Amino acid sequence: MAVVENRTQLADDSFVKEKEAAFLEFIQSKGLKTTRQRGTIVQVFFRLRGHISVEELLREVKRVNPRIGYATVYRTLHLLVESGLVEERRFGDGLARYEGRNEVEHHDHMICLECGKIREFSNPGLLALQEKLAEENGFKIYRHRLELYGACEDPADCKSHQEMKGRA
Repeated sequence: MAVVENRTQLADDSFVKEKEAAFLEFIQSKGLKTTRQRGTIVQVFFRLRGHISVEELLREVKRVNPRIGYATVYRTLHLLVESGLVEERRFGDGLARYEGRNEVEHHDHMICLECGKIREFSNPGLLALQEKLAEENGFKIYRHRLELYGACEDPADCKSHQEMKGRA
């Protein structure tokens, strides 16, 4: 099983440009305006990667352009979701988080209820088991989502993540 913590991973320029172009095409198809503010938000979002809340994105966007407000970030995120480039996720803590689609192969999530850390994982055996169960039951899977809720095994790791969250 591979566990990925991709918050620290930043996207390369070609990835970001590809997402910008796809979003621009979507905006134009809807007859909406292309604005510098939307472009900034899209760039920042796809550079960050991971599971990003509106508040986290706003904080990062304001480092680039302090004049961009919450409402603009919020509306742009919803356009990104509508475009299919981004998926909204809720992990039971009341916050919506946003994750770019097709950033990595299919993955599932482990969420620590103590510190809030979200770990991504993938397991080919688990996927094969799901397919086998579906076949045995005459069922066709279109998509699935697996979220495991628990706690970090290492209390020090959990505590350090809580402290990092507190500084953000």
